[in-house]
Amino acid sequence: MKNEPLIVERTYNAPADRVWHAITDLDQMRQWYFKLVAFKAEVGFEFQFEGGPKGGPMYLHKCRITEVVPGEKLQYSWRYDGYEGNSFVTFELFAEGDKTRVKLTHVGLETLAAANPEFARTNFEQGWTSIIGTNLKNFVEQVSV
Repeated sequence: MKNEPLIVERTYNAPADRVWHAITDLDQMRQWYFKLVAFKAEVGFEFQFEGGPKGGPMYLHKCRITEVVPGEKLQYSWRYDGYEGNSFVTFELFAEGDKTRVKLTHVGLETLAAANPEFARTNFEQGWTSIIGTNLKNFVEQVSV
């Protein structure tokens, strides 16, 4: 149970190409995700951003794109600067008519939690549920065509 992947799935009232652009276009990502300095959906591209709990410390997230299947799948490593541990985040898109099902999988969380109690699975569950269930949903469903 401890090493199981964290999976969050949601279906949006938006076509898959709109969702794909939202998770791979720098300007769009800045509107619903984190304030990234740079981002390219290309294997090997490294990006970073700061984030943390409201009112708590900020952590530098260091990520590297590991897999891209245009329109379908985006995967990147996720670790924290100065801490042990490494994990992987995968976005998978499934077109369902004019809607899109998004499956986010985050594996390796136990390696992060061992380095810092603030990196506990429950915090990721809350974070991804908010990011996928609210932020991304609202963004893709309100974007004008």
